[in-house]
Amino acid sequence: MLRKLFICVLLCSVSALYAQTPKLHSHNDYMQKVPFWNAFSAGLNSIEVDVFLKKGKLYVTHSVNEIDKNKTLEKLYLDPMMEVLNNNIAFQDLQLLVDVKSDAIKTLDKIQQTLKKYPKIIQHSQIKIVISGNRPNAEDYFKYPEYISFDYQELDNALAPKNLAKVAMVSTSFKDYSVWNGKGRLTHDDFDKVSNIIKKLKSFNKPIRFWATPDSKSAWNTFVKLGLDFVNTDQPSKCAEYVNTLNHRTAKALIKSEVYQPTFEYEKQVNQKVKNVIFFIGDGNGLSQISSATLANNKQLTVTQLKNIGFIKTQSTDDFTTDSAAGGTAFATGQKSYNRAIGVNTNGNSIPNITEALHRLNYKTGCITTDEIIGATPAAFYAHQKDRGFEKQIAKDLLTSKLDFFAGGGSRFFEDLKIDQVFNIVANTSQLNNLDKSARAGIFFSKGGVLSIAEGRGNLLAKTTKDALTFLSKKEQPFFIMIEGAQIDTFGHHNDTEGIVNEGIDFDRAITEAIKFADADGETLVIITADHETSGFSVSSGNVETHQIEGGFITHDHTATMVPIFAYGPQSDKFRGVYENNEVFHKIMEVINASKK
Repeated sequence: MLRKLFICVLLCSVSALYAQTPKLHSHNDYMQKVPFWNAFSAGLNSIEVDVFLKKGKLYVTHSVNEIDKNKTLEKLYLDPMMEVLNNNIAFQDLQLLVDVKSDAIKTLDKIQQTLKKYPKIIQHSQIKIVISGNRPNAEDYFKYPEYISFDYQELDNALAPKNLAKVAMVSTSFKDYSVWNGKGRLTHDDFDKVSNIIKKLKSFNKPIRFWATPDSKSAWNTFVKLGLDFVNTDQPSKCAEYVNTLNHRTAKALIKSEVYQPTFEYEKQVNQKVKNVIFFIGDGNGLSQISSATLANNKQLTVTQLKNIGFIKTQSTDDFTTDSAAGGTAFATGQKSYNRAIGVNTNGNSIPNITEALHRLNYKTGCITTDEIIGATPAAFYAHQKDRGFEKQIAKDLLTSKLDFFAGGGSRFFEDLKIDQVFNIVANTSQLNNLDKSARAGIFFSKGGVLSIAEGRGNLLAKTTKDALTFLSKKEQPFFIMIEGAQIDTFGHHNDTEGIVNEGIDFDRAITEAIKFADADGETLVIITADHETSGFSVSSGNVETHQIEGGFITHDHTATMVPIFAYGPQSDKFRGVYENNEVFHKIMEVINASKK
């Protein structure tokens, strides 16, 4: 336990949520298909080249047997560096690590002679020439010109100040302390060994580096956490993309969902009657999104307490990957349609949605969203348009809809529509108590888009859910309400882990209010699912104790992966299994009609 605590504290202190991004070192860069330029274009700060002196020429090679007369230090590295300088190409600090493979003194003398032909390089304040491999004795470092510095590879710090001043970095072999291959995690023993050697290297007050390291995302992540100044890689572009986005992809939970333990009292009922239906859609909320919110919330959410779970297939009629419009339409109408369709079939003809069908059964209905109310998902539950982009027409459809309650953003779409003649537009949910039981009500959260959790939305979704359920239940008629956590999808499109995690936790706070209501009511069915998954999100790393998640992404768009569906309340077992998204509508209608018999 103490060792785990030590590891947690050390990782947190050295990484500070990856605030300090290390520099990246292109190991054996000359072996790349495009030496120098591949690493430079990826933004790497350090580039390593093996050099062998033969017959007065500095060849780029690891050994004399591999010499290629066309591959010299000048052609592959010094001339490209001059192109950068002559063309005023912007760069940050650039270090050329020359790994000497032949005689140290003779090769270094030739390197100096060669560099003198490149005054722009040796005089540049942001360029360092660092000698590694075969080097002169450390006590002679001070004898070399200012533009030459050294890679020190001893563990003792007995250098005289004048020689220590010539040390640009301190390096050692990772394999001397661990046989880890970069998969999984360091063992506790290896972690201790590596941590101790890092502490010793840090005592030089110089940048530090390991060579002979594993070269994987897990390895790069570990070395960033451990506080290395340079991370070794033979995959410059991939490593740069991973490390430079690590801070953006790693997030800490900003809020907490107080997990509610359901009673499951409905299981004791012989005749399970469904009176009300609360239907949650987490837009873009796939299994990994739910996992990230769960792990960041002390490994528990209210939704993860539920027993009846299935999976939904999400394809639309015209695409392998659905959009929110077609996904919402399938849920709302029971018919699959084409992407961008809002409440219409594949021919573009209007088809009844669930709020209209249930209105005829004397139900009250509602929609809540953290999107604009004319967004694709809520619109599918009240509108009929051939394209989700027909925003003005969708707004007009809200006025002729059967909804009794709505809440969302986007008041700007209704400025000329006299919506207050159809709905009682209130400023907040506390004003719902002042309305007559027969009143239809609406709340606009914003003129345009709705704030995210990170922007300060607070507990708006959960409070609106709670108060809307009270408002609808007081009408003394059964009700159906769709509640959308819209911005899980938004942050998936942005590949923003923090947004995904916090919007997911906030979504669970609203689910909590619904489960509490269902337990108190006894005749309410709660369904939680997603219209699709967004971004191919994965949870690759994290820390449960610090509520920290590292996410990964394969796309900025939707994916076709199945999404989970959870159900709680009477007849919730009907929602188990694997089935198409449009079947959810039919299952809801089936359990409602069965309850009326």
